[in-house]
Amino acid sequence: MDRARLAEYLRTRREALQPEDVGLPRGQRRRTKGLRREEVAVLSDMSIDYYSRLEQPRGPHPSEQMLGALARGLRLSIEERDHLFQLAGYATPGRSVDAGDVNPGMTRIFEGLRDAAAQVVSPLGETMLQTRLSVALLGDESVFTGLARSMHYRWFTDPATRLIYPEEDRAAENRTIVADLHASYTREGRASRAGAIVEALLATSPDFGSLWREHPVSGPCCGPKRLRHPQVGMLELHCQRLVDPDRSQQLVVYTAAPGSESAEKMRFLAVVGGSVSV
Repeated sequence: MDRARLAEYLRTRREALQPEDVGLPRGQRRRTKGLRREEVAVLSDMSIDYYSRLEQPRGPHPSEQMLGALARGLRLSIEERDHLFQLAGYATPGRSVDAGDVNPGMTRIFEGLRDAAAQVVSPLGETMLQTRLSVALLGDESVFTGLARSMHYRWFTDPATRLIYPEEDRAAENRTIVADLHASYTREGRASRAGAIVEALLATSPDFGSLWREHPVSGPCCGPKRLRHPQVGMLELHCQRLVDPDRSQQLVVYTAAPGSESAEKMRFLAVVGGSVSV
């Protein structure tokens, strides 16, 4: 925990807020730049003495619950909240993967892609929303529970998950998935859901363990993919991934080149539906 930098950060965030930003009256004798310490304490449901000691800095090591209250009281953005947790020596808080928590901007983009093979997923491969064509292409991914909600977990524990990929393409996909898990684990810490998935895979999958120790790193781009569908055969698609600024969710869209055989197959799936079940 960096007490000095934490104190400085709290002070700068407090001074950046005006009373009207949080529904408080300004008053006629206000000389403080931004909010007063006692106002932040009230907004954060903590004692004035506790908050003042954090800013001085001579306070105790705040718990994650206290930091969450401070983030709410100071109206911090997700990025600012994450920085607060890091200054206090904690991993950044995990993000929800429920469909109801898809952010409004991502939802609006998704709604405009109803006729495309699109889905919203978490960084752990947990599907939050799927279009009808995405279900026809990849199967209904909302049926899984527990750790199996994560496609990354299923990839290394359920051989059926890998059947949609040609065998010669699976090694590259192995590395991409492990790189994604490495990024989430590094960002969220051992006590997170990413940590639980990694721990389970290290205990059950030698292939995962071998790659994990190599520390693979990949970027957000999906690029070309070949998928083998039981109804229409091989599809050559381009995968585009839009990553939300807070990195809590991604919009993944599969498209085929216009006029290609794969485009015809995608149109067929859009009409008749389908499943990747084998």
